[in-house]
Amino acid sequence: MMITVIAILFLAMGLGALLVPRTFLAVFDIQAATAAARNEIQAVYGGYGVAMCALLWWSRQQPQWAEGIWLTVGVALAGMAAGRLVGLVREPTRRWPVWLFLGIEAGLALVLCRQAGVI
Repeated sequence: MMITVIAILFLAMGLGALLVPRTFLAVFDIQAATAAARNEIQAVYGGYGVAMCALLWWSRQQPQWAEGIWLTVGVALAGMAAGRLVGLVREPTRRWPVWLFLGIEAGLALVLCRQAGVI
């Protein structure tokens, strides 16, 4: 059940970035004013989100690979959280989206790594 929820969250992120790249990161005070910026949002958030959703969904059909998939996606999320934490140490901010997404990324990383049997 939790894997399905995480897959849906990735799908929402991916579709949001693909469908509205101009405003997708506005909550972080990031303006996508150029075609190159929008392309980056669609690739990094859109394509990545949809691919992670597909991978997690596929793990439900391929139980022999499920733990490896969960670990891989969990480590990717841990990397996102770690990068966000480094950013907060370098340039502290009180903007709520940064802290919210740090918590979400770290929490989902823990869930997936636990599902994979690593922790």
